Amino acid sequence: MNVRMWIQALRVIPRISREEWQQLDIISRWLISTRAAVLIMTFTSAGIAGLLAAHAGKFDLWRWILLALGLVLAHATNNLLNDYTDYSRGVDANNYFRTQYGPQPLEQGLMTKREHLTYAAVTGLIALAAGAYLVAVNGWLALGLLLIGAFFVLFYTYPLKYIGLGELAVLLVWGPLMIGGGYYVITGQWDWNVALAGLVYALGPTTVIFGKHIDKRAEDAAKGIRTLPVILGETASRYVVLTMMALQYLGVIALVVSGYFSPVMLVVLGALYWLRPALTVYRHPRPSEPPKEEPARSAWPLYFVAASFYQSRAYGLFFMLGLILQLIVR
Repeated sequence: MNVRMWIQALRVIPRISREEWQQLDIISRWLISTRAAVLIMTFTSAGIAGLLAAHAGKFDLWRWILLALGLVLAHATNNLLNDYTDYSRGVDANNYFRTQYGPQPLEQGLMTKREHLTYAAVTGLIALAAGAYLVAVNGWLALGLLLIGAFFVLFYTYPLKYIGLGELAVLLVWGPLMIGGGYYVITGQWDWNVALAGLVYALGPTTVIFGKHIDKRAEDAAKGIRTLPVILGETASRYVVLTMMALQYLGVIALVVSGYFSPVMLVVLGALYWLRPALTVYRHPRPSEPPKEEPARSAWPLYFVAASFYQSRAYGLFFMLGLILQLIVR
């Protein structure tokens, strides 16, 4: 049991050797192989859905626990299947981008295919069990949401990412599906305002995947993976991300003006402190060599994605803080 490694794996994607891997407990291995640090974005979506349900006076703790568990484990399953699919297709071979920023258990021989699929199966089955209960208590619409979610888990890596639809999938999943659908399975009611609020939050995770795909644009293009940054080019993609970052804040302001959010939600503007360094990064082309400054140098070859991740995480936490303050005020 290595609590220190658990905490590290939840904060960053650790770089470890084969010898270090062999000393890890099963929880540490699961956290590293699922890239648990990015699961915070999914937990935030579940948290927002729960807070909006509480705002409507219809919060159900048991349903929310199952929702959060199901969403986080579904995301973890997707990450495991992503690595399995890319490994099987030979994408991660020859020191490809994925193996440079963190362990790819299959490519680096840390796990066998059978072990990797066992992790994915157990993780996915627990997520499915949580979803099945929520379907049982909510009916056909919940089943439809579950099937849509399963579609993205299974087919995001291939073919959606290969045909420029991966980024759109992230926008739809982390917003209307997770938050709008999450609100529905908690309350039993669909609300388009909630789906819109979810879309505003989902711009953050979308900037993260956009940043990652800009970082590895050349590598993806060489392997025939046509992500949006491959299709649009680096310059246009950087400006798309800058636009999405601006819309995160403008979207909250618009929801305050419309009356759906109270003015206390403007506390989200506190995240602008973390927006400034991200804007600095995205205003310029990606350097060809690791930057001299820390932490950008330590994160290399992650560059744009690292800037997006820290900004998005701060924005999500301030977004949740605003919802909590809104509950207290009302």
